[in-house]
Amino acid sequence: MAIIEVEVEINASVDKVWDIVSDIDNEPKFWKGTKQVKNLLKEEDIITREITIAFRDQKCLQKVKLEPKKRIKAKFIKGIINGEKIISVIPNQEKTILRTVWDIKLTGMMGMFTGMIKNHIKSGTEQAMQSIKETIEQNSRN
Repeated sequence: MAIIEVEVEINASVDKVWDIVSDIDNEPKFWKGTKQVKNLLKEEDIITREITIAFRDQKCLQKVKLEPKKRIKAKFIKGIINGEKIISVIPNQEKTILRTVWDIKLTGMMGMFTGMIKNHIKSGTEQAMQSIKETIEQNSRN
């Protein structure tokens, strides 16, 4: 398994950060590794969705659980990726820490490439979180 952890401090309230990160339909706007999102089913706080990832346009099935103003748990249940991505929103005085932790591996024969893809996912996560930070802080100034 590859464990990837990325954290960024955002100069904004938990409410403002949550408003952006919990809009999971907008994920491709920030996360370049996610090309497309298609919601299939919504049951209370669990959304089952199909995402198309940039890696060879592979489709993955996810169950996403929103825990308001705390975290988003995206569990990969079918496709080339196995594991989960957890995005946490953590209050820190007047600011907010946004933390993303991946605990994943590639499935089947692709499993041997998990280590190689780890740096790619880490870099993409850093870029996404920086983009989220800039969007929120820019909106807070306006």
